[in-house]
Amino acid sequence: MSQEIAPAAAPVRSLGPRVLPLLFLLLLWQLAAAHAHSKALPLPGAVFQVLLQELRSGELLQHLQVTLLRVLISFVLAMLIGIALGIAMGRSARLDRWLDAVLILGLNIPVLVTTILCYIWCGLSETAAILAVVINKVPMVAINLREGARAVDQNLLEVAQAYRLPARTRFFKVYLPQLYPYLFSSARNGLALIWKIVLVVELLGRSDGIGFQIGNFFHFFDITSVLAYTLAFSAVIFLIELLLLRPLENRLNRWRA
Repeated sequence: MSQEIAPAAAPVRSLGPRVLPLLFLLLLWQLAAAHAHSKALPLPGAVFQVLLQELRSGELLQHLQVTLLRVLISFVLAMLIGIALGIAMGRSARLDRWLDAVLILGLNIPVLVTTILCYIWCGLSETAAILAVVINKVPMVAINLREGARAVDQNLLEVAQAYRLPARTRFFKVYLPQLYPYLFSSARNGLALIWKIVLVVELLGRSDGIGFQIGNFFHFFDITSVLAYTLAFSAVIFLIELLLLRPLENRLNRWRA
């Protein structure tokens, strides 16, 4: 019974070491804001008060839902395309030579440029917004998975083939588990990157979402509301990492222990 409870309790036990540094930063924020006495650096209490007001009104939840949906769609598409491309490049030296320069170019094109071009070419549409995010994310995933595919132990694959395991079994039971560290590294970094890109995309060309709201608050120099919306979305991403990605990574990587 205790063995069944332990995995579920692991995220809770790991919460303390993660929360304490955040509380320390909150204390520093309180001291700095109290010393500055400036509208440019509001007190944490004022920010949390605005956060609660926006939650009660439903405004924050509405924009949060829209942004999370864009993040989810962009994340899934970028991961699927990047994983397929990275594995193919890792297994084919010729394909790697052809696409290496393209990936380097994709990594170095600024998000702002990609977003503007997508809006010009596709219009101020949801498709353009998702496309801009995916284009910026795919190269990073592909490069990580390419390195993972190169590091796969070929001896294990040869043993699996010698035992005449079906191709599906060889891929999911022998090949793919060796890529898990690279997959989760890409997923974790990608999640942190994608939501930032989504906010830029919303700021430049959408009429809803967290980025759109932050842009409105910026025009009125409403720093308190900017911080409130930023904290709300950051908290959601933090919980996704803590309660979903990390437990899933630990579960899938148990075979390495």
